[in-house]
Amino acid sequence: MSQVKDNLRYSEEHEWVEVTGNKARIGITDFAQHELGDIVFVELPEVGDTISANEPFGSVESVKTVSELYAPISGKVVAINESLSDSPELVNESPFEGAWMVDIEIADEAQVEALMDAAAYKSMINE
Repeated sequence: MSQVKDNLRYSEEHEWVEVTGNKARIGITDFAQHELGDIVFVELPEVGDTISANEPFGSVESVKTVSELYAPISGKVVAINESLSDSPELVNESPFEGAWMVDIEIADEAQVEALMDAAAYKSMINE
């Protein structure tokens, strides 16, 4: 059973968003990392880049496939998780804590509200 955290918002592409003030931390869900298998490489944007909701902002490569990361919301990248370049396996080991992908300044609060809450996401992945 995939772990779903109640305090996060979720996208249909299996990204999670944790909001703190006007910033958001983004990563991929436990469900997504299970589907992908062993992650061997993570590609992320640069600090200062702008990401746009529903547009690719990076990718994860597993032994099975390469998957695009889709931005659940728009904003300016203020930090990236540098440890993923040396330790992409963190995505499998700790999808919520150790393997966050980017921190952004939120461009539009309404985009956050439009994301699924934990109950809606659980319902989607259990269909």
